[in-house]
Amino acid sequence: MFQLFVFMSLSFWLLTGVFADSGEVKSVMEGDSVTLESGVAELQEEDVVTWLFGPKKTQIAEVDTDAAISSTSDGDAVGFRNRLKLDNQTGSLTIMNTRIADSGVYQISISGKKKPTTLNFSVTVYAHLPVPVLIRDCSSSSSSSVQSNCSMLCSVVNVSAVSLSWYKGNSVLSSISVSDLSISLTLPLEVEYQDNNTYSCVINNTISNQTTHLDIKTLCQPCPATSTPDPQTPLHSSLHPSPRPPSTTPSNRTSGTSSPTTSSPNSQLILISAAAAAGSLISITIVGIIWICKNSKKTDQKGKCYRMLTDL
Repeated sequence: MFQLFVFMSLSFWLLTGVFADSGEVKSVMEGDSVTLESGVAELQEEDVVTWLFGPKKTQIAEVDTDAAISSTSDGDAVGFRNRLKLDNQTGSLTIMNTRIADSGVYQISISGKKKPTTLNFSVTVYAHLPVPVLIRDCSSSSSSSVQSNCSMLCSVVNVSAVSLSWYKGNSVLSSISVSDLSISLTLPLEVEYQDNNTYSCVINNTISNQTTHLDIKTLCQPCPATSTPDPQTPLHSSLHPSPRPPSTTPSNRTSGTSSPTTSSPNSQLILISAAAAAGSLISITIVGIIWICKNSKKTDQKGKCYRMLTDL
């Protein structure tokens, strides 16, 4: 019995601590203002109000009634320059022109003649929601079984802590939620071309929403047919070049008179080779006759040799 009492006491203490830490929840759209109420109708003499922000509990504002101090200069160092406003009568704090980085826990402490009090505020600053974009999806329309249907995609980019949903009238058809930062979402929908119902894609968070309505007649046009190229048909003229026409030699014709025919280089080469061979043969013959004449001992043979040379 004693153990049960201890367990319940600890549980109550833990729960009390959790709820005390969570405090009041505030949601605001980026750029708007939010006021954190002190819970006091009017500050008394000797009251000191201190505002803290973030996990490190950095002081950002202070009110001291005795010293007549009301300052927000401490918040300049953590990004609140010229964006904090203190109510000197109540100690409440207003954050102007809010930013995403302003999200977090704020704490107010009030001390004075009365018992000190502490309040926590959990502030969430939401970015402005983008308008959902509807895109015709033709990638899933190639099958003959779905040619009578229209496939659509609803997309948003760079969103966090939102839900994206397709509605048919006021009924939710499908939905997807995300809490990650800067993520893109896409949600498909398939309807018939002749469908007369009202469809819309909605993105929403805690404090706002954006809606885009589907106009079936405008967006759900039949996808263009994709044809398979004939393997016998050239894909490009460069792959199958056409035959080049025969080249023509420039004509030297003038006034109907043809130019003389010139022999080819091969014929000239043959003639030159033949002439050279004949010349070589004659030279050899002459040298042979001269040698015979010089070596001949008889006078009549020498005379014949010289006559042969004369004939050549």
